Amino acid sequence: MKQRIRVTAICKKDDEILLLKRAGGRLDMSTQNFELPTGKIVFGEQPDEAMSRVVLESLGVQAESLQLSDVVTFTGLEGSSEQGNLYIVYEVKLQDGNLNLTSERYTSYKWAKMDETGLLPLDEASMMVLQITATKTGTLASRIIRTEQEQVLPASDFATIYTDGGSRGNPGPSGLGYYIIGPDGKEIKRGGEFLGFSSSRLAEYYGLKEGLEQAIELGLKRVHFKSDCLMMVNQMNGVYKVKNPDLFQVHNDVLKLLDKLDAYSFTHISREMNTEADAEVNRAIDQNVRRGEY
Repeated sequence: MKQRIRVTAICKKDDEILLLKRAGGRLDMSTQNFELPTGKIVFGEQPDEAMSRVVLESLGVQAESLQLSDVVTFTGLEGSSEQGNLYIVYEVKLQDGNLNLTSERYTSYKWAKMDETGLLPLDEASMMVLQITATKTGTLASRIIRTEQEQVLPASDFATIYTDGGSRGNPGPSGLGYYIIGPDGKEIKRGGEFLGFSSSRLAEYYGLKEGLEQAIELGLKRVHFKSDCLMMVNQMNGVYKVKNPDLFQVHNDVLKLLDKLDAYSFTHISREMNTEADAEVNRAIDQNVRRGEY
């Protein structure tokens, strides 16, 4: 498996972070995407030297200080094959002065609150960096709660829903699972369902559909969906088109259900971060397999 190594900057101003808008988007994207300031390490550079250079080349200002924040690894798709990613993350304080986007790869920039990032067309790698670092520090949920209180918005209509689907044999005995938590991180609801004989990709979509139906039943209006199925997340974010005939109907059903929400986002996470929904999948399959249905 190939591995891509990058340095990436989390530039903060008060409670906002800096995002850059790609010029024309990536070649495999249909829309322009925002991303964190990110770049390669040139041969002979140390990571901190590369980060300083990338900041200057991208933003036209010097980095006043760099602090190593995290080293994030995750797996993504590069074409039809998997690719490993290693991102060295720095918290960067910029020198005073106006930003001057000197790189042709960016057209504009935006300072965004952390909870707004899930509603922006964010580059997958930047999503993963923010998600993993926020999960480790426990800052994401608290920032969402504080922002909602400041804006006097009800927190009761916001939730994060983890969805999953699995098939033993692919195709084979299959199940779906979901796990719903509120902005305080406390569980709202969880469950699973046996699907019979199915494929894993179809089970993943049925898991998402069930999570959506649960959200609507609970009166949720703003939902952050998380799944370890990269294909499905990319399809829901418009990165990839749905080409498998067996997915057409359930994909259309999901799109219709999404119209009932005020805001939503989709984030790819690792399997290790989706253990609760995965447990519901296996519980549903185990219960029916033991009954002798398969």
